[in-house]
Amino acid sequence: MSVGREDLLLKMYEVLNNEISRHITVIWQSISVVVGAFTLLSLVEKNIMNIDVAISIILLLITWLFDHLIDSGYWYNRNLVMIANIERQFLTVGDQKEIHYYFGSHRSKNKMLTHLKIQRNLGVGLALIVIGYHFLTRVYSGFSLPLTLDNIDPLRVLPYFVVLWSLFYIPKQIKVTNEKYEEFIRNSPGKVIDTSSVTYGVGHPTK
Repeated sequence: MSVGREDLLLKMYEVLNNEISRHITVIWQSISVVVGAFTLLSLVEKNIMNIDVAISIILLLITWLFDHLIDSGYWYNRNLVMIANIERQFLTVGDQKEIHYYFGSHRSKNKMLTHLKIQRNLGVGLALIVIGYHFLTRVYSGFSLPLTLDNIDPLRVLPYFVVLWSLFYIPKQIKVTNEKYEEFIRNSPGKVIDTSSVTYGVGHPTK
């Protein structure tokens, strides 16, 4: 192996690690959603914004958060594959015991990192709270009213249209990133390493 190739691989290794750090340590997305939700609800309280519109925007912000988390998860897993492929150029089979065993086999699925799952769970919880609040205050409370044109407000259904769109959009994004990861693994499997001396499990699932 030439020195030029070694230098290039080591530089790539450094860049890929920096990209992983950037994608998994940034939590401004979830903070922005929480701050945005409080800001919009305060505008509703001051009668500056309609509650149906405000709840719809909050749900859109949560969908935006999910989109970022899905993208960050894919970047992490893809970069982890490239890092492992580079490590295989320098490490030996015995290094699976002496250093770490992750480089021996790639993660089989494009699973979301726990750090990102925590932010996702925050988004799910916030979505359930705001849509539940909207249903109780804007929909359920109107069940006892007579069905007349005066009692029909089309804006009340707006948050539920956003929910339906999100339920279609998010799984589609997950499917696309999963396919991209599988394509990457298939086309760039890396140098074959004998992994018979190690056991993979929940820490680094390969099945």
